Amino acid sequence: MTLLDDLGPYLPGLALLGGGALLATLVGGAVPGLQPLVVAVALGVAVANTVGTPAVAGPGVTLHKLALETGIVLLGAAIAIEELVAAGPTVIGLVVVVVAGGLLLSEAIARGVFRIGGTTPSLLAAGASVCGVSAVVAVGRVLEARGAALTFAAATVLLFDAVTLVAFPLAGEWLGLTGRQFGVWAGLSMFSTGPVAAAGFAHSVEAGQWATVTKLARNSLLGGVAVVYSVAYAARSATDPEARELWAEFPKFLLGFLLVATIANVGVLSPAAIESITATSDGLFLVAFVGLGLSIRVRELRAVGLAPVGAVLVHLLVVSALTLTAVRWLL
Repeated sequence: MTLLDDLGPYLPGLALLGGGALLATLVGGAVPGLQPLVVAVALGVAVANTVGTPAVAGPGVTLHKLALETGIVLLGAAIAIEELVAAGPTVIGLVVVVVAGGLLLSEAIARGVFRIGGTTPSLLAAGASVCGVSAVVAVGRVLEARGAALTFAAATVLLFDAVTLVAFPLAGEWLGLTGRQFGVWAGLSMFSTGPVAAAGFAHSVEAGQWATVTKLARNSLLGGVAVVYSVAYAARSATDPEARELWAEFPKFLLGFLLVATIANVGVLSPAAIESITATSDGLFLVAFVGLGLSIRVRELRAVGLAPVGAVLVHLLVVSALTLTAVRWLL
């Protein structure tokens, strides 16, 4: 079997992603002030909700997640560690408070206000407070959540990913936030990594970098959050958590991002090499965001129940308001 045979099933989908990325670049370049990354998401949504993604393109389109993770890893080359060190303690402190406080807030709202029972409140809390659908799946494993609970929690998170992807860049412009302020705000408040990066770069390059870094800091807490839930669940059910399951869901591309950032900042890479790596990262983001748009199905999002939506909406409004105040004051 040749390499072409191995890649064959993925080629149609990769062609769709690449074509969308090229078209987004052309449209974004032709319209002043329009970010190609925003166009990429919009193109994907338009295709997914009109003609639909061709079945033959399905395998290749799934690779948009790999493109996103690889793009984030390579983005490390464009990050100046001096800036991170300067704002690091503040941002890390905000991340810890947002994740810990967000989990408690979501659990209280879902169970106490909206009377949602079972594992669903914990799944919603993890998805909204840590890293979106990845956190829903990770916590769902340790809680042995049923398929229906996982489906509704994931769909609720995806609904808000779609809404905040549009709302946050508009709000950032209206509020007059700097690139760093908006990036940290989006990284603290929004749910999934892809929409956070897309919203950040829709504002500015600086905002995109800060949004991604802040979101990665939140992602890094997934293992700890899963352990806390698994220990609590084990205390009630005598089920021991399995480390390999937690590692399987841990965002390992975070480690690659840190490695590339370290290499770039110790002077090993030339400016030309860093520029090439950054350009590659930008291209991968375009491809990934086309795929992100293709994954948004308006019809499926309509099926989300009102109670989970209400609980997550309250969480989002409270957290985004508090973090906005914090970034304005501290950054």
